[in-house]
Amino acid sequence: MAKKVIGNLKLRIPGGKATAGPPVGSTLGQWGLNMMDFINPFNEKTKDYNGKNVIVHIQVFEDRTFAWTCLGQPVDDLIREELKLQKGSGRPNTEKVGKITREQLEKIANIKMEQLNAIDLEGAIKVVAGTARSMGVEIAE
Repeated sequence: MAKKVIGNLKLRIPGGKATAGPPVGSTLGQWGLNMMDFINPFNEKTKDYNGKNVIVHIQVFEDRTFAWTCLGQPVDDLIREELKLQKGSGRPNTEKVGKITREQLEKIANIKMEQLNAIDLEGAIKVVAGTARSMGVEIAE
């Protein structure tokens, strides 16, 4: 019989650098979980990200066990990294912070294809382009 899920957590943690301090320790501690059972495997699996933010989904079960999946870097971080931006625009409809080409969109879409809500690459490119627009990045035609 499947275990009953009592909580779903979403965390944004620097890859390979999780510690028992916030946000990991305080969040897992609230659910009564052993944080070292998460921190050591997480750091081992994400050491390639070298401090870049990584999204992690954790399912907490009734018997205080958990399962986690690593989704990699968020799309907005990939866009900022690709365009070498510090941050997106505070007013994306009026202030533009950069331009992104179709090739760059395709590169990001290929990286995130598994996690995006898209059937094919074209749909994934549209999802990434929408994120870029909401950050104040123009789409070069």
